[in-house]
Amino acid sequence: MKNKSETKNKTLNARGWSIGLALAVMIPHPDATAAQQPVNLGAAGNYVILSKSGISTGPASAITGNLGVSPIGATAITGFALILDSSGQFSTSSQVTGKVYASDYADPTPANLTAAVSDMQTAYTDAAGRTLPDYTELGSGNIGGKTLAPGLYKWSTDVTIPTDVTLAGGANDVWIFQIAGNVSIAGATSVLLSGGAQARNVFWQVAGGVGVALGTTSKFEGTILAEAAITMQTDASINGRLLAQTAVTLESNTVTVVPVMALPSFASIQRAANGAVTLVISNTPNLALTLQTSTNLINWTTLATPTPTVSPYTYIDSTSPAATSRFYWAFYP
Repeated sequence: MKNKSETKNKTLNARGWSIGLALAVMIPHPDATAAQQPVNLGAAGNYVILSKSGISTGPASAITGNLGVSPIGATAITGFALILDSSGQFSTSSQVTGKVYASDYADPTPANLTAAVSDMQTAYTDAAGRTLPDYTELGSGNIGGKTLAPGLYKWSTDVTIPTDVTLAGGANDVWIFQIAGNVSIAGATSVLLSGGAQARNVFWQVAGGVGVALGTTSKFEGTILAEAAITMQTDASINGRLLAQTAVTLESNTVTVVPVMALPSFASIQRAANGAVTLVISNTPNLALTLQTSTNLINWTTLATPTPTVSPYTYIDSTSPAATSRFYWAFYP
């Protein structure tokens, strides 16, 4: 291990990895897999709506975030009165606070969309492939009126939400819903978040051949990864993302992107002559971090538990002797 650390100096953007100082080595911490990890959306996370076969709206909707279609072209984006930018790389719309991309726009848009669609499909496979569910066939698919703890949920049926459902947990908790059938939420019904739960940590993987239907004036939370279509009925809204392997149909809807959780990683690490170590950590603002150190990669000591309001975040470890090699770990508890 020592020889490896003398030749490698790298970081990895993943939860629960360690960095040695000053000769760096990356290893997984033994507690790194204690809970569900967020689904990595990759380049798909750059879009609030991403579809392989088209996005339509009528009447007008209010979208915050980028739209993208691929492999189909811009003619499959209807109802937005698109205005092509002079660069030819994207369009704009009065309905979209963001940009609209299509596979037949100018470079580098086609390659970017190909990567995003590939990452969307990878994310779908990741969510579908999680094992050891915490809850199976809950409510026989009817989750209306329930309060759901963080974890992995699995159904072999459709999932219906006829009355409000609450996701209760902390800001770092994750919900993954594996649904073999379709998903529908009734009109004037909500997915509610409590206890600090965040929409960015909620993932709905839907394998049904019809897809997802959000009822009139319903309110939904989280990222929808649908193998088929996503349909939002009049005045329905979502905080999250609509990532569909077929079409997305809107009707006077509000769709608002939520930031992807940036898993902590070390942007830089430097030691001064007096032994003080400056750690620069890329992170998600306003999420609590735990910073730990070790001299042997076995016994770990907590240095601090900050809640940074900015990224990157800088921490100075003044407890490090100049002659001692140290390893550092940053993670969300």
